[in-house]
Amino acid sequence: MSELSRRTFLRNTLVAVGAAVVSTTVGTARRVAAAVRRTTNDASIVRGPAGPGGYERLVDGPALERLVRTDLGGTAGAGREECRKGVLGFVQFSDIHIVDHQSPLRVEWLDRYEDPATLPGPGLLSSAYRPQEMLTAQVSDSMVRAVNELNRTPVLKLPVSFVIETGDNSDNCQFNETRWYIDLLDGKTVRPDSGNLNKYEGVMTGKDPNYWHPHGEIPTDAPRATYGFPKVPGLLDKSRKPFAAAGLDVDWYSVFGNHDGLIQGNFPTNLPLGVIATGALKIISPPAGFSQANVDSLLKNLNLGPVLNAILATPGAARVVTPDLNRRILTRKQVVAEHFNTSGSPVGHGFTADNRSKGTAYYVVDKGPVRMVVLDTVNPNGYADGSLDPAQFTWMKQVIDGAANRLVVIFSHHTSGTMANPFIATGGDLNVRVLGSEVVSYLLTKPQVIAWVNGHTHRNEILAHTSEAGGFWEINTASHIDFPQQARIIEIADNADGTLSIFTTILDHAAPAAFDGNLDSPLSLAALSRELSANDWQLIESGTPGDLNTELIVKTPPGFDPASCDA
Repeated sequence: MSELSRRTFLRNTLVAVGAAVVSTTVGTARRVAAAVRRTTNDASIVRGPAGPGGYERLVDGPALERLVRTDLGGTAGAGREECRKGVLGFVQFSDIHIVDHQSPLRVEWLDRYEDPATLPGPGLLSSAYRPQEMLTAQVSDSMVRAVNELNRTPVLKLPVSFVIETGDNSDNCQFNETRWYIDLLDGKTVRPDSGNLNKYEGVMTGKDPNYWHPHGEIPTDAPRATYGFPKVPGLLDKSRKPFAAAGLDVDWYSVFGNHDGLIQGNFPTNLPLGVIATGALKIISPPAGFSQANVDSLLKNLNLGPVLNAILATPGAARVVTPDLNRRILTRKQVVAEHFNTSGSPVGHGFTADNRSKGTAYYVVDKGPVRMVVLDTVNPNGYADGSLDPAQFTWMKQVIDGAANRLVVIFSHHTSGTMANPFIATGGDLNVRVLGSEVVSYLLTKPQVIAWVNGHTHRNEILAHTSEAGGFWEINTASHIDFPQQARIIEIADNADGTLSIFTTILDHAAPAAFDGNLDSPLSLAALSRELSANDWQLIESGTPGDLNTELIVKTPPGFDPASCDA
């Protein structure tokens, strides 16, 4: 059984990448002085010198070298550049986590039990609080602007056909978070605020020193005293101001994630927790004497009564806030329905009329010779890890079997390794769940499947799943809420030599590397968010060179009509 965790994925043993990475000289890494940073093909963002407490500013750095990987056994043939034909180019967003950072349903007060100084090893709940979490809307808008600035894909010079967001679009399956996410990608005016619109009511004011207090009213709060966090007066008010989002210039598609379908990404929506979300009491601090053992008991047993009574008896542990019905919890069916209330395209953003009526969240879209198979890997019975229901697994096999002459790319929120949740709850969905290992075994029998694109782990990682026929690549991309706050451009090419190339290029959002102190610009606030996330004391670094800018070689499936070399 998976642990209850907002970073359970980072606690799991990771599957080794496997075969060695083969390096080629696609472009020499270069230091960029005044160049335009469009993708990490041009320049990257790196850490500058550490200041007091180890706090690091960010600066422009070198372009990333592209590595060729032949783990699946295909040959990176000489001269393939002259013959290759572009097939498809798109951008993957993942784990945007649009946060209502003032919601009473959030459990920031549990996060301190995951701090490095608190536990000798991993506990049960982490990232319940992030110092940058009030700026998720601005980061999302900055990532949209980065995509809109792309004239063409970096390698094949193809138009960007679409953007797909591989789940955890919202942070806590609330109505307002879901609407902010959709409105941001649509390009509407967004006000990332809730409750009292004239007053910040979250955890970063008051007397609890475990949170960052950017206005400086507690000069000895732990992030400033221990980690060198700065003082940024006015931030909490400026972060809540409405702004005009850019909106994507291309079609966008949505994938269902555990934070879109489960309370706190872990708990079923049929639990009586929605009243807390729309209520007037927000917990700020744990009661006196509360320990890690109490955390374990609380999360495993959901026995809230004694804890709430202890909190109410502890001065300052809870705060009366302004109730807001827009914080109401949505079911999967309701989340799907919101995607039809859009000014962007396509209407429904992949979800179909059948999904809307049945409350399902898996679908198929054909883009030229490529079939996109989008899965819903959320276990509605609870826990952060995922799995499939049997009906969906049967459907998946049918749509893949029906694409023998196409290239198939799978999209999901969970990785194959985090689809390890067999949980069946009494009174819930009683069907036996299909785990990631069974899905991988099936996909390896289908040579038309060339890639599985997913998120959830907040890491950049690329795995090779091999078989006698060749196998497929699993492409896992980092989140927008945790450092390095990146997306990924994916391009598919036919090399006309019996192989395909899948190019992956990391995309930083459009904000400058350095925060310039401007609190009135959404881009500047997004730059501050990235800097804060780089200094998150619970941060786990993401990605090796072989997980970033790559050329992934895969054998051309036998049913696919290859291009001819007419160079």
